[in-house]
Amino acid sequence: MRPAHIALSVITALLGAFVLTFADAARLRTADEKTRVATAALVERLGLTDPVLFTEARYTRHPTQADLQSAFQDHPVAFEHFPSGSLIPPPAGILAAYESLDRKTTPSD
Repeated sequence: MRPAHIALSVITALLGAFVLTFADAARLRTADEKTRVATAALVERLGLTDPVLFTEARYTRHPTQADLQSAFQDHPVAFEHFPSGSLIPPPAGILAAYESLDRKTTPSD
């Protein structure tokens, strides 16, 4: 048996395992459907926001509750204090609203 055949067999087995992960995810999703629906109803009834992603800054805890200036609350050109602020961008809805304001402003000098 040539080494290429061994490599091809390993790659084929790994691809098969990768495809099986999707089948397992679909099986688990179907099995947990009742729990997922109950959790979604509870979240809607209690008015909960999105999950906490990071704990270090308030604008990265709940990105949908932040605005673009919250990262620069100490000074307009201050550096970001927290590393998580560089990992997640602001939500697209916030960017769309602020983008038009950026095009309308002019420098003061």
